[in-house]
Amino acid sequence: MKIRKQTLIAAAAGLSLLLAPAVVSAADQTGDQHGQLSRGDYKFLREAIEGGQAEVQLGQLAKEKAVDPSVKSFGDRMVTDHSKANDELKSIASQKGATIPATLSHSERSSLDRLQKATGKDFDKDYVDAMVKDHKKDVKDFEDASKDLKDPDLKAFASKTLPTLQEHLRMAQDLQNTVKNEK
Repeated sequence: MKIRKQTLIAAAAGLSLLLAPAVVSAADQTGDQHGQLSRGDYKFLREAIEGGQAEVQLGQLAKEKAVDPSVKSFGDRMVTDHSKANDELKSIASQKGATIPATLSHSERSSLDRLQKATGKDFDKDYVDAMVKDHKKDVKDFEDASKDLKDPDLKAFASKTLPTLQEHLRMAQDLQNTVKNEK
């Protein structure tokens, strides 16, 4: 009887050792999307990519729908600059083993849907207003990130990209005054 008890205990211990990696693996899968990034760094990466993807899609929409040539030109600039930044972020994410969202967030999608319905000068005004609002938030987020992020590559990206976002904000604010005066 003692042999059976020892065999059962040994078998149970062996089984627990076999199952332990599965439990750890399942726990790792929930944080797997973060790769080597901390939760806060990953949040910045995810939001920056979602925002950048939205800027590209909204810029393409502006190139198609804007009435004012300066708004079309601004949309083209958004496509160019944010595509470049998105490519850099995707590269950093890949190096860090982090997965990135393939789709826009709900709020980004709502903004795109709303602007797709606007036409003429209303589109120009709504698009430029959205760009001012988005870039104010982006500038704040990138200022914070350039100080607070833990990952050196992501922190350097935020610092390097910040002046471009500040320039975008100034351009959008200038356009906002122009578009407002055209009505």
